[in-house]
Amino acid sequence: MSGLLDKLYENQARTDQESEDPRLRGRTYTIPFEDVWQASMRVGGGGLLGWSIGRADDQRGVIEALAKTPILGSEADIHIQVGLDHLGQTRVDVSAASRQEKGDWGRSKRLIGRFIRALDGELTVQPGQVLDPTRHPVYRQAT
Repeated sequence: MSGLLDKLYENQARTDQESEDPRLRGRTYTIPFEDVWQASMRVGGGGLLGWSIGRADDQRGVIEALAKTPILGSEADIHIQVGLDHLGQTRVDVSAASRQEKGDWGRSKRLIGRFIRALDGELTVQPGQVLDPTRHPVYRQAT
């Protein structure tokens, strides 16, 4: 029952490499930064229904977007961070925060999951191009 109650009060979510929820792990790609940046701009800038970009800074790797639900009119602020990790791989992390004060019934998590899936599709990700830093041998050796 507490899982349902949590959804009543949660109105934001963010990626974490070690999250138990696969939608919230973000991505570590073996794809060049510029390709991931451009794909993120396309997905966040209208590649998903109701999404638009308010601000983007490729030097800092930050995209600020707004996700609107067309029918209900609810809005969420999306923060997308694209950068290089300590091994030079392109890392994408996302946070979403509903503009309503009450819980969003998991909408923030779903928005992040949709963005990640759409980004994978836009990049036409191939096997081996998404790394799991918690399991990949290169990351385990670097720690």
